[in-house]
Amino acid sequence: MDEREPLAQGVDLLAREAMYIDLQRWDDWIALYTEDAVFWAPAWRTDTEMTGDVGREISLFYFENRAGLEDRVWRIRSGQAPALAPMPRTTHVVTNTVFEDPPTEDAMTLHSAWTCHVYSLRDRSQHAFFGRYEHDLRRVEGAWRIQRKKIILMNDYIPAAIDVFCV
Repeated sequence: MDEREPLAQGVDLLAREAMYIDLQRWDDWIALYTEDAVFWAPAWRTDTEMTGDVGREISLFYFENRAGLEDRVWRIRSGQAPALAPMPRTTHVVTNTVFEDPPTEDAMTLHSAWTCHVYSLRDRSQHAFFGRYEHDLRRVEGAWRIQRKKIILMNDYIPAAIDVFCV
C-alpha cells in the first residue's frame, strides 16, 4: 500500500479537527470521533516520565468515550462552565505528522507536533500550549475517525485555565 494517500487523509482529518475546535464547530468536532474514542492527556510524574494508569494516577484530561466529550461540549455551550464566559479564542497548528508504523487498510497511528495559541477576552492575556499528539485513526463506513487521541502537553505549568479546546 502506498502510505502517502492514508497520510494525506490523516493530515486532513487532524487539520479539520483543529479548525473545528478553533471555529467552535462542536458538532463537527465531535463527529470526527468514534463512539468508543478515548481522549487522554496524561500528567507528568517526573521531569521525564508521564503517568500511564488512568485508574490510579492523575491525568490532565481523560474521557473514556465520545460521550465524555459530548458532555464537556454541553457544559461549554450551556454556560455551566462560568470560567469560559466569554469563550477564549484559539488557533491550533498541527505539524510534522508521521507514521511510526505503516498503516493498514482500516487503521493508522499518527504522531505529530502541535501548538495552541489561546487569547482570553476577559483579561486580554495570551498563552501558548504545545506538545505532541498520538492519534489512532480507524476507518468507519469509509471515513477516517479518531479512535484515540493522546495529548502530551510539554509546558505543563499552566498559568491559565486549560480545557479540551486548548490542547
